[in-house]
Amino acid sequence: MKKITSLMLALMLAMSLASCGEKANDVETQGETENQVETEVETETETEAETETEAEAETETEEADVMTYEEYAAAEIDSPVVIDAYVQGKQSWWDNKATVYAQDEDGAYFIYEMACSEEDYEKLTVGTAIKVTGHKAEWSGEVEIVDATFEIIEGNYVAEPVDVTSLLASKELINHQNKLASFKGMTVDAINYKNEEPGDDIYLTLSKDGESYDFCVEIYLTGEDSEVYKTVGELAVGDIVDVEGFLYWYEGVNPHITSVVKLEA
Repeated sequence: MKKITSLMLALMLAMSLASCGEKANDVETQGETENQVETEVETETETEAETETEAEAETETEEADVMTYEEYAAAEIDSPVVIDAYVQGKQSWWDNKATVYAQDEDGAYFIYEMACSEEDYEKLTVGTAIKVTGHKAEWSGEVEIVDATFEIIEGNYVAEPVDVTSLLASKELINHQNKLASFKGMTVDAINYKNEEPGDDIYLTLSKDGESYDFCVEIYLTGEDSEVYKTVGELAVGDIVDVEGFLYWYEGVNPHITSVVKLEA
């Protein structure tokens, strides 16, 4: 009987120890699980922080990519460019491509065949701020932005024409390329229609201080029903005029006229 009782007590003690062992294992397992969760949370938090830091860095890089006019002017031909500017004139839209004149407080840009829907083209009113990404190019002396895309951004600016009359014979004139400019007291030397009849561009030769310069009424910029197109068509050789237009370049200065005022003799 004593042997049976001793065996039963030994068995109960063994079961109790086994139970304690399981509880200890459970506590250790729970501790490990909690540590694992904490580690995962910390890792997740660190990953989110790194992602936010990378996003902020990308944003800062994008902002840094926007050039000043001075940086744009110094950029090599065929190099990528990013500029913020303001629409000053729309020359044409065709096949989801827009050609526009743009300007900021420091300089001006000719943006040729920029990707643009017809709906967005209507939004490009004078003064509208745009961010343009493309490549700097040159064609017959005209510096332009090609292969361009754009987005409308906040801001508005309308440039006043800069009087460049005194610079017409100067090498400094090209520094104002593509700006809205004015030319005072010019004499009409010749008027010719492209294809020799109304309905297309008008080539106007004007002189100042004994030097002659080629101007153009670009029909895509102004249209044959515009006031400037009609006024130029009625001019005669010898008339004195004040002219405004964008300082385009083609084998030399070749402003695209937007306004003409005939002066009294």
